[in-house]
Amino acid sequence: MTVLASALDTSGPAYTAHREAMLERLAAIGAEHAKALAGGGEKYTARHRARGKLLARERVELLLDPDTPFLELSPLAGWGSDYTVGASIVTGIGVVEGVECLITANDPTVRGGASNPWTLKKALRANEIARANRLPCIALVESGGADLPSQKEIFIPGGALFKDITRLSAAGIPTVAVVFGNSTAGGAYVPGMSDHVIMVRDQAKVFLGGPPLVKMATGEDADDEALGGAEMHARTSGLADHFAADEADALRQARRVVARLNWHKAHPDPAPAEPPKYAEEELLGIVPGELKVPFDPREVIARIVDGSDFDEFKPLYGPSLVTGWARLHGYPVGVLANAQGVLFSAESQKAAQFIQLANQRDIPLVFLHNTTGYMVGREYEQGGIVKHGSLMINAVSNSRVPHLSVLMGASYGAGHYGMCGRAFDPRFLFAWPSAKSAVMGPQQLAGVLSIVARASAAAKGQPYDDEADAGLRAMVERQIEAESLPVFLSGRLYDDGVIDPRDTRTVLGLCLSAIHTAPVEGVRGGFGVFRM
Repeated sequence: MTVLASALDTSGPAYTAHREAMLERLAAIGAEHAKALAGGGEKYTARHRARGKLLARERVELLLDPDTPFLELSPLAGWGSDYTVGASIVTGIGVVEGVECLITANDPTVRGGASNPWTLKKALRANEIARANRLPCIALVESGGADLPSQKEIFIPGGALFKDITRLSAAGIPTVAVVFGNSTAGGAYVPGMSDHVIMVRDQAKVFLGGPPLVKMATGEDADDEALGGAEMHARTSGLADHFAADEADALRQARRVVARLNWHKAHPDPAPAEPPKYAEEELLGIVPGELKVPFDPREVIARIVDGSDFDEFKPLYGPSLVTGWARLHGYPVGVLANAQGVLFSAESQKAAQFIQLANQRDIPLVFLHNTTGYMVGREYEQGGIVKHGSLMINAVSNSRVPHLSVLMGASYGAGHYGMCGRAFDPRFLFAWPSAKSAVMGPQQLAGVLSIVARASAAAKGQPYDDEADAGLRAMVERQIEAESLPVFLSGRLYDDGVIDPRDTRTVLGLCLSAIHTAPVEGVRGGFGVFRM
């Protein structure tokens, strides 16, 4: 039997403490998510509704097939910046007429839906996901264009949005624009470059220059409708393919466009899957509040894979990294999960071989992070930790099967890289509220700076101020701790969202389904030179 046995004591004090700490973190994350849902606030929401318009997420809800999930991506984008949490745009994956699509929706309650630097980053990430997974794109457009005070951070890199739309189309990935309001200046190119365009009567306005700009540039007097109204584009310019009576009609027509795409997944849906043997609720009490305390990742695996059935690979070799085969919502997966935090040479070699096997078999990989990095010290350096860690990172870098990463606990140093952190292009990366990620732990980083400063003073023959050193260490620890937290990292789009641990199986299942819209093919002998 390969069904994992659980040793989790759900009635013990340790489990209770871990669960309470996780619930506290979830409440804090929930408060930040609420800020994104609030958009521009009550005043601007009321003004938008008074114009007879739907909110961004209401438009998405009407677009989707009834009773189907919507996997929202990067909801905390812009957190900690001068811009509204959520970055004035909603992005995510949902099902329209049975087709999984990448959906974006401008939030016009936030500065008229104008794009700020975080809007751009979030939209580019959405396009990256669509391209990698071959997901048709639907843009629900209502934006005044670039947020002009921040144009210096938007104009130059912002051209990539238009490049993406055309390249998606060139790759045969359908693009649909539904215009509900303003789509002006550079924003006019969103419908201009999309495969299919729907515009709402008396609401849509698509033009390169509005009446004031036209008056200044040419002296011509023209109103919004004559310059870029929906009816004009439907009857005269030909930019609009479909003319909608209202927002509901526009969304109905968008669904019909998708229904006629003749779109097919590269892989058929898998057979129905058996749920895990253990309750997902128990995931709340597995990760300790203090990340220095190790936990067994098999307890997590047992609560997310089908039937808790897991064939472990090399269980006696490199035990600080658990590797093995399973199914998740019917899809085959290879799992790499950190056990004791530190990665040694054996773990690195084991991971490299496992990743090669997954590529031979065209099996996606799931990385469950809880690592403090690769082991340091004289014994380990002499034993080849640099070349063995490099071996693992090489394998991750050149692997072509889709990678999914979940940061459960620590994800520090090069261990973050070896476990397929953001820089290594996982198809999706999510974090639990318990996760932390940085070059190293706050205490270690502050200690290193202290040692370097003390050695520098000694080399110069200067006295060392221990009191100032203690203050510096405390300040650095506070800074690194704050910058290691998932809400901070998610605000910078270093992940695709902070999720409730209980939703891990569902989120990974949605991602795996999206991934299998495109062909899943591993590399065959295309790895770099492995320094053995």
